[in-house]
Amino acid sequence: MSFPYKHVLLIGATSGIGAGMADRLARSGVKVTAVGRRKDRLDAFVARHGSDIASAAPFDIRELGNIEEFAAEITKTHPDIDSLFLNAGIQGHYDVSAPETIDLASFNNEMTVNYTSLVALTFAFLPHLKSKAEAKTGPVSIIFTGTHLSIIPAAVLPAYSASKAALNVFTLCLREQLGAAGSAVRVIEIYPPPVQTEIHDYLTPEIGRKMGMPLEAFTEEAYAGLAEGSDQIIIGGPEPRETYLEIVQKRRGMMEGLAAMMRRMTALGGGVERGRGDQEGK
Repeated sequence: MSFPYKHVLLIGATSGIGAGMADRLARSGVKVTAVGRRKDRLDAFVARHGSDIASAAPFDIRELGNIEEFAAEITKTHPDIDSLFLNAGIQGHYDVSAPETIDLASFNNEMTVNYTSLVALTFAFLPHLKSKAEAKTGPVSIIFTGTHLSIIPAAVLPAYSASKAALNVFTLCLREQLGAAGSAVRVIEIYPPPVQTEIHDYLTPEIGRKMGMPLEAFTEEAYAGLAEGSDQIIIGGPEPRETYLEIVQKRRGMMEGLAAMMRRMTALGGGVERGRGDQEGK
């Protein structure tokens, strides 16, 4: 099957998995608008693939207050964007048993980059994507790069594991609520194994960039999953793999069952006001 989207806005496109996926998509003829902080790498991406296929938008996603303006500018310049690919992520090693060793600003920055900024970007671009889906001109999606550590956390990577676990929950809720609302916007999550990229440089580049699956092999498998139309693309994973896959699928099934039950309660008048929860008993 061919890749279903015509123009991908790829966040976090200047290094690692994001850079690899941007190149893979552009080589296949998909238009890619690459977003990242490093303008020199964005310029090199456009030069590699040509301006008919590639474009770039320098932006720091940590600037949460500027995200809505950024989304408005991007969708005005590129109204044909039909897929938002949220890939940005950073990873650090923390010993939370020794708080005197923790750089809290760095810890919180990891949570912001890996979770809060991606939620803000989703909310900012969702009206455009819902409008595209309603126009029925082709498939529309939001793609998240997650991790197996969102399901099975790594004790030495508490900020990364926690931020990605939060993103996984957000992805499940977004998919469920869009589906219940009748929206055709697809929500896709990729679960990568460790991949040989800059994300592990805290171990030193000599060690970190040799850790895991080769980037090209990963991007080929991820591209194939996206082309096949899967909404969960699970590449590798903890062993025993059968047990891990069962956990992922049963957890999703139970979540969807709970969502259906809560919708029935709401229909019967037993729901809570939208946007508010019970502030007591927590």
